[in-house]
Amino acid sequence: MKNILEIITTCREQRGWSEYQLAERAGLPQSTISSWYRKNMVPTIPSLEKICDAFGITLSQLFAGEDAPVTLTEAQKQLLDRWTRLSKEQQDVIFALIDKM
Repeated sequence: MKNILEIITTCREQRGWSEYQLAERAGLPQSTISSWYRKNMVPTIPSLEKICDAFGITLSQLFAGEDAPVTLTEAQKQLLDRWTRLSKEQQDVIFALIDKM
C-alpha cells in the first residue's frame, strides 16, 4: 500500500511548496496538514480532493504513480490543446514567464 503522506510530500516538494503554501492553495488549514504528519493520519477523501485540485491532478493520478497511464483533467486538456497551437517562440515566452513566477 502506498503511503499517501509520502506521495503528497513528493508532489509538494516537486513544486517547491511549503506545507503552508499547499494549505493555502488547497483551501485547508495549515494545522490540518501538519497534524496529518505529526499523527501519521490518512487525509479524508474531501481533503485529498482539495489537495489534488491544488496540484492540478486527479485522485487517480495521485495514487497511480509514475508507471501508470495518466488521465488528464479537463483544464489540463485545454492547456495542452492551446499549447499545441503556439509557435516555438511563443512557447519559449511562456516558459520564461513560468520560470519568473
